[in-house]
Amino acid sequence: MQAGADSATTATSTGIGGLDDVLAGGLAPGHVYLLEGNPGTGKTTIGLSFLMAGAAAGERGLYITLSETEAELRASAASHGWVIDGGIDIFELTPPETLLDPDQQQSLLYSSDLELGETTRLMFQAMERIQPRRIVLDSLSEIRLLAQGSLRYRRQILAMKHYFARRDVTVLMLDDLTSEPGDKTLHSVVHGVVKLEDVATDYGADRRRLRVVKYRGRAFRGGYHDYTIRTGGVAVFPRLVASEHRAEVGHALVTSDVTALDSLLGGGIAQGSSTLVLGPAGTGKSTFAIQFVAAAIRRGEKAAMFIFDEEAGSLLRRTRTLGFDLAAMRDAGMLHIEQVDAAELSPGEFAHRVRDTVMRDQVKTVVIDSLNGYQSAMPQENELVLHIHELLQYLNRQGASTFLTVAQHGLFGDMRAPVDITYLADTVVLLRYFEAVGAVRRAVSVIKKRSGGHEDTIREFRIGPDGLQLGEPLTQFQGVLHGVPVLIGDRSPMLATGGG
Repeated sequence: MQAGADSATTATSTGIGGLDDVLAGGLAPGHVYLLEGNPGTGKTTIGLSFLMAGAAAGERGLYITLSETEAELRASAASHGWVIDGGIDIFELTPPETLLDPDQQQSLLYSSDLELGETTRLMFQAMERIQPRRIVLDSLSEIRLLAQGSLRYRRQILAMKHYFARRDVTVLMLDDLTSEPGDKTLHSVVHGVVKLEDVATDYGADRRRLRVVKYRGRAFRGGYHDYTIRTGGVAVFPRLVASEHRAEVGHALVTSDVTALDSLLGGGIAQGSSTLVLGPAGTGKSTFAIQFVAAAIRRGEKAAMFIFDEEAGSLLRRTRTLGFDLAAMRDAGMLHIEQVDAAELSPGEFAHRVRDTVMRDQVKTVVIDSLNGYQSAMPQENELVLHIHELLQYLNRQGASTFLTVAQHGLFGDMRAPVDITYLADTVVLLRYFEAVGAVRRAVSVIKKRSGGHEDTIREFRIGPDGLQLGEPLTQFQGVLHGVPVLIGDRSPMLATGGG
């Protein structure tokens, strides 16, 4: 949060809940604000949302357009399912197509042919006639071209600002950044500045984000916030700040209902903690997490799974053969399963979905499978770690036990994870393949647990029709984690061959 005055003062809603959250409630009424961004970043959509929110609250709105026709604006609104009714007036300073006759050009209300003063006078006349409480001015690039100089442009904007202030209207000025790079002429004049950005990715949908550059006299949520433009308008996903969310959390141990696994974990994991399950592909990372999901649902708790890597139908079919009927859990309303497309989803939107699900359904067990897929949505590793840190802290403070899976590169020996977050997780479970008696087997160990003790042993495990089966500690082997162990005693602790 940026320093500022009490955010509880009266605010005017923008009509976009997430943006109001970023702005600490909305826009302080009676001031002029700047919304800037390249073409296609959603300025017009936000402007229309602002006016429609005002109309719903009984405040008359005026949309002054110098670049689009009224028909284009109404078509843009219709694409979101909106109808611009009597609560919003559109004042168009662009000519109708029929007036492009050369004999009539001297009488056109066309901004590029009018003197700046005449353009301003026409806008003020529309205001006096309509008496709006909210105004959107689209766009300032036309005013800038008419001014033909930064000094005259600044003076004109100042004159408009004082005119608006005397009438106590809230104004949203749109700017498509056609000025010289680094030109901050408007920033010092207006009460607040919101900048919209689009970020092109190597693959997948473009990402959009916004930032409040300035907001006088009010605390606001700083930094970048992801947003999308979809049918129905703009959706803003405020950056998650875990310290703002606190809840009373118990300290009970959460068990898996597999006795040997719970023993390996020192009795279970702490409620409201995070567990990282590491291992190469195919070792059963998802199965370990699902074992805790099934145990939670048997206790009467709700769970949620966010799947990046596996198609949901495939997951349901595969786990049914292991004794986990996830479809029945979902149909009973105890399990939320969501397949996430990393190519179409920003990290901010994903965190918002997780938070919304946890709050709405009072979820106590969350599975993110896998972090590799999540990384695809956030290629910048440093920012990924920060996103994960805030998300885990938030879930911990809500009393939700979180399980993250990470696929390591390689199958045997020394392996590397795509990103190291072991220091963020409260518990780290390590899965490994190893070769013994002419067969490839699997081993599990706990290498970290912040709350309470745990076994320092390595146990073999098998995945079969009855789910997870863990054996006794492999005390007769040395070098299991390297993949090719050495037998230093008999192999009696090993699980019997056969089965899944």
